[in-house]
Amino acid sequence: MMGNEAIARGVWEAGAKVASAYPGTPSTEILEAIGEFPESDIAAEWAANEKVALDIAIGGSFAGVRSFAAMKHVGLNVALDSLMSMTYIGVNAGLTIAVCDDPGIHSSQNEQDTRLIAQLAMVPVLEPSDAQEALEFTRRSFEFSEMFDTPVLVRSTTRLSHTRSQAVPGNRQEIESRPFNEEPAKNVMIPAHARLRHPSLLKRERDLVEYFSNDEINRIEPGSAGYGIITSGVSYTYVKEVAPEASVLKLGASWPLSDKLLKDFCNSVDRVLVVEELEPVVENAVLRLGIAVEGKSLFQRAGEFSPDSVRQGLEEAGLLPKKSEQK
Repeated sequence: MMGNEAIARGVWEAGAKVASAYPGTPSTEILEAIGEFPESDIAAEWAANEKVALDIAIGGSFAGVRSFAAMKHVGLNVALDSLMSMTYIGVNAGLTIAVCDDPGIHSSQNEQDTRLIAQLAMVPVLEPSDAQEALEFTRRSFEFSEMFDTPVLVRSTTRLSHTRSQAVPGNRQEIESRPFNEEPAKNVMIPAHARLRHPSLLKRERDLVEYFSNDEINRIEPGSAGYGIITSGVSYTYVKEVAPEASVLKLGASWPLSDKLLKDFCNSVDRVLVVEELEPVVENAVLRLGIAVEGKSLFQRAGEFSPDSVRQGLEEAGLLPKKSEQK
């Protein structure tokens, strides 16, 4: 499947009944693929803009059915007002938002990192590295949403969205609709209610950290004790291709981050590197712990990665022989 098709499959398998999106490369094919499923399973419609798309999904969640919205990274800017309220409100039925970033600016007006907005909104981010994970993570995102009373972001990138890889489809879950929650203090964010809800967000973030520190979505792959690489998303596939001997901490959930998980991994190797596209989100989290780490000094902050660019960074670090030396 193409990554976008796998995300769509995950939405359908999770039993979602409402999906809306505003088209924009690299996210467009997600709703197109959802539209191929029976209308009796899931109502899929284009919206006037990304905020309207998210508002439709929010309405579905309020009404008690799992709901989904999709957009590209700059579209989340348009929908941010709704997201910032919904993060305080939480969800009734599961609410997932797929956001497709565009490293390399293939079809966008800028190059921004959705993880920074997720930190602002205090919502979790799942980052699949291939089509199989795109399907699985999207399906699980609805469970996380209901478990922690939060919208969940599934972050894709152009390379993942438009690359095909193997994915094993599953069956659709039939999820019973939930009754409407008639609690104004939770659903209506006037200042008096928001002040009461903010501590709940802080607790939710702590609960997510604890959960993701133990869940298999984040995993340590032991290798050489000489150096370890922390990575996520499609960058993980590049790391495994060019440095198969390295110890790897693969972050399937790239926000919020567990201090314990980061420390445990960093303490297991002599040298730590972070390979992440765009902003140094993970690198800064490690630095905050007082741990020496190398990231953007070796790997570019602008543009998308490739196996060659990851290899060049590891060559510069002295961890891989230069191709010219191999000859």
